[in-house]
Amino acid sequence: MTANAREGTRAVILGSDIVERWARREDQALLTDLYQLTMMYGYWRTGRHRLRVSFEYFFRNLPPHTGFAVSCGLEQFLDYLDNLHFTDGDLAYLESLGLFDGPFLEYLRGFQPQVDVYAVPEGTLMFPHEPALRVEGGLAEAQLIETAVLNCLNYATLVATKTARVRLAAGDDYVMEFGLRRAQGPDGGLTGSRAAFVGGADATSNVLAGRLYGIPVRGTHAHSWVMSFPDELSAFRAYAQIYPDSTLLLVDTYDTLTSGLPHAVQVFRELREAGHHAQGAVRLDSGDLAKLSKAAHCMFTEAGFAHPTIVASNELDEDLIADLKRQGAKVNSWGVGTHLITASTQPALGGIYKLVAVADDGGWWEPRLKLSSNPAKMTDPGRKQVVRYRDEAGHPLGDILYLTDEELPDVEASMPYVPRDMLAFRRVLEGAAQAEPLLRPVAKAGRRLEPSPSLTEVRRRAQQEMRSLPDEYRRLRNPHVYEVGLSLPLGRVKTRLVREGQAGSAAPCGSL
Repeated sequence: MTANAREGTRAVILGSDIVERWARREDQALLTDLYQLTMMYGYWRTGRHRLRVSFEYFFRNLPPHTGFAVSCGLEQFLDYLDNLHFTDGDLAYLESLGLFDGPFLEYLRGFQPQVDVYAVPEGTLMFPHEPALRVEGGLAEAQLIETAVLNCLNYATLVATKTARVRLAAGDDYVMEFGLRRAQGPDGGLTGSRAAFVGGADATSNVLAGRLYGIPVRGTHAHSWVMSFPDELSAFRAYAQIYPDSTLLLVDTYDTLTSGLPHAVQVFRELREAGHHAQGAVRLDSGDLAKLSKAAHCMFTEAGFAHPTIVASNELDEDLIADLKRQGAKVNSWGVGTHLITASTQPALGGIYKLVAVADDGGWWEPRLKLSSNPAKMTDPGRKQVVRYRDEAGHPLGDILYLTDEELPDVEASMPYVPRDMLAFRRVLEGAAQAEPLLRPVAKAGRRLEPSPSLTEVRRRAQQEMRSLPDEYRRLRNPHVYEVGLSLPLGRVKTRLVREGQAGSAAPCGSL
């Protein structure tokens, strides 16, 4: 079936009357923290709710031992934004809290977001301190959606990034996401399966994710299948009879070497003798996976199965996969669950959503800066564009943040910038041959501008991005730190605002 045919089939299967409302982010106006609503009410009461502002989403730190992040979750946020409205039930609940007056609730009844959104495409590689999304609009509406921005982008980006690392360790092997049963609830499982596919997983065990997103679904059988039969061989034969052309047998219910593998080889011989195209396929879910996979490969090849599929599962992550490969394991398919879906090395991405500019009465944007005694927590002021510079071969060299009202410079071999934590210094990116502005308009007046790309397109973009990234940033341990700097004008604005703030200014602001 062609890709277009698959997309058409998926559209028929889904249908607007079938897809679960929660999966489309409908009726989720209350998916927010209470203080967003109390601030929104305060802005409305003080007449500041229409003040035009700009917020940016970014993260300060990557997960441990990780040199990149795979942006993910934008489509879920845009679905939320498209459907953002307060239902009668929402308003009744808010009234019951006793925090909001009747006129404000009537304001919410007619609420429709009018924000403009700029974002990097899903699947784009991102790095600390650079905006992956910018929201511009009225203060009240831009404040309300903060929690949804963080909820949609943080977890999805975290899982997509974890999966990309698993993919790096697995190389060209088949990778299956098995995380649903260990995920943080149904929506965590669904979001995680989608993000894992973006990050590089080939398939999922999650049937609902397969239905909603068109992700290939894979699965075999559990130990309970084998244990429900009088003996292992009977269980294997029964399974092979039902699925003769896609049999994959779990061989560690009793003893892998003396029972599971010999019985599996016997059943695949019987399938071959019956005229089926059987290559041999088993799953190892316990024990010494390196040793057992070598034994499995040896048994099958000696039986005339030259290319057996050997699946490994059981608490795998990128480090264990890389270690098994160093040991010469014969595994060629990996089922990764708990450590992937929970991103176990860092269970949350610390993405944040900060006010960066406020428009004055004349429409001039005044940059805003959050000061901190910790330089790493100091924000970069103003509405910004991220420009990625690449060499002639298309490999990323580094990113520079520019104010949106700057004229982007012509690409030269040496592109000057200011390190964001050393504003008095100037450096250059050497070897630049291409420049790519990353933030693009994706929503206008609260509505998306273009149809959603297919998930396959998003996954393909992530794979292309990973292939272009130099090896030093892809290392599973001690990756090189990717350079993200400020343009010279932005560096000057930040320096001035820092000085004003340190001199006692209550709300540092300014312009070029």
